[in-house]
Amino acid sequence: MAKERIVTAAAQERERETDVDPQTVEIRPRTLREYVGQRDLVERLSIALDAAKLRKDPMEHVLLHGPPGLGKTTIAHVIATEMGTRAHVTSGPALTKAGDLVGTLTKLEEGDVLFIDEIHRLPAAVEEFIYPAMEDRRIDFTLDSGMHARVVTIQLKPFTLIGATTRAGMLTQALRSRFGITHHLEFYGHEDLVRILVRAAGILGVRDIDAEAFDAIASRSRGTPRIALRLLRRVRDFAEVRAGGRADRAAVDGALRLEGVDDRGLDELDRKYMRAIASVYGGGPVGLEAIAATIGEDSETLEDLCEPFLLQIGFLARTRQGRRLTKLGADAIGFALPAAGQLFE
Repeated sequence: MAKERIVTAAAQERERETDVDPQTVEIRPRTLREYVGQRDLVERLSIALDAAKLRKDPMEHVLLHGPPGLGKTTIAHVIATEMGTRAHVTSGPALTKAGDLVGTLTKLEEGDVLFIDEIHRLPAAVEEFIYPAMEDRRIDFTLDSGMHARVVTIQLKPFTLIGATTRAGMLTQALRSRFGITHHLEFYGHEDLVRILVRAAGILGVRDIDAEAFDAIASRSRGTPRIALRLLRRVRDFAEVRAGGRADRAAVDGALRLEGVDDRGLDELDRKYMRAIASVYGGGPVGLEAIAATIGEDSETLEDLCEPFLLQIGFLARTRQGRRLTKLGADAIGFALPAAGQLFE
């Protein structure tokens, strides 16, 4: 049976699960009013939620896609709280066979939210069962085989499916078309990250932290709340042990220097990636698999964790011939591009 975690609307406010850091749960916004950033999505969800409440219907099925750490799981919990129902959390890799999905769906009460993370990794045999569940609220389950085969139809209570993926292109068109709301989550702006950090600092009990420190952490957070909160925790620890509890700009610089995070938010993996393109392949173009083999990393890791941010800040170009450094990216690591590379300035 697929592993899942059930969180009621009330429990989201105090989080009784023992495998989750209570402070992490407290940092998560509980309602749309508390949610920071993704303004277009919040407005769309607000309208859809109000309409669903007026009709006393479940919320429409929602597909969220975008880089990791932007709040897809948080939004699922917010929707459940706004609807006053429960959130059932599982993932595509956990639903290995049809029975896993059937067992999860039959547990849902009316209006519940089923959140499937990394939904693009659902096996094809399992995905087939989702279609009638989403559209007709039923499952057709085949028992036995051959001449003794029989189909059992299980009626489901109205529910909301929220799918999250970092690779929307890997979803089948049949699955994608069944979601009523589809939204791409964008990287967060500096001001939104600062607001998230200010709220989190109060919850985490970070003392003597000033605006300059918040700005420094936000500027190195790669536009991602999850990274911002992780860096804030490292600054808190450093301040308590090395800076007498004062989390000022000097503490931020000291803590993030130990983490290998520079002023632009680049970490050691980013720099290894860029140095490999520069030193081994002359600045590119080069294929992703070749880069991954050179630095001993998985190509999916590089594509999911490194490339989105490097592309966003203009350090990397993805061409038909492969990846190559831009002039900005080359300058950042002290590499002189060949003359052809100047085209990508």
